[in-house]
Amino acid sequence: MTKTLRTLWRHVAGSIRDLAPIVIVIAFFQIVVLQEPLDGALSIASGAVLVLLGLTMFVFGLELALFPIGESLAFALARKGSVFWLLIFAFLLGFGTTVAEPALTAVAKEASQVAAGAGAIADTDEARANYVLGLRITVALSVGVALIIGVLRILLAWSLPLMIIFGYAIVTAMTLVAPPEIVGIAYDSGGVTTSTVTVPLVAALGVGIASSLRDRNPMTDGFGLIAFASLTPIIFVLAYGGIVALL
Repeated sequence: MTKTLRTLWRHVAGSIRDLAPIVIVIAFFQIVVLQEPLDGALSIASGAVLVLLGLTMFVFGLELALFPIGESLAFALARKGSVFWLLIFAFLLGFGTTVAEPALTAVAKEASQVAAGAGAIADTDEARANYVLGLRITVALSVGVALIIGVLRILLAWSLPLMIIFGYAIVTAMTLVAPPEIVGIAYDSGGVTTSTVTVPLVAALGVGIASSLRDRNPMTDGFGLIAFASLTPIIFVLAYGGIVALL
């Protein structure tokens, strides 16, 4: 068995291990608590297999290609000394991965339906689509800005705890004056950005930059970008909600 096949099988086993608790919980409540037969058992089983295969191939692909590419590009740009292009790369990486984040798309669609039902926006396909697009672009821009701030923190050795404390102080102040209907969406937006697509590439970016700098430790300086990626969307979406409310 080749190394690639062994790695693939390891990911399959890991996906089975990760999904097993979910299956056990659902089966327990369906059989023991509800004591009802499971409708569409064959479809559900087929879907579970597809989820298992999809999760396995996705994580395997990240480890095989995207993670090394992100780390090597960040390393090369930092060693070249081109801060401008490094910041551009960080912004575009954050923006691109966030726009492609499936969890953000799901939350944005759900939020648009709730907003339409509550009368916050017109209950039309066009209004809901614009709401979804606006929310996704806002969050993507925020993550791009977050990575610029995070890269500057690594380059200039800024204090991560102080920056996070200051950021959440801004979040707290904005929460007090933001429209109530946007607060929950803003906080959820901060969570869904740090998901399957964004996290590996952002982590690779930080480690790659810290590894290329002589006076930086990848363990202490290479991490922390994800914290900014989950913080700035809250600020941006709260501001977005306030702007939409005024309009």
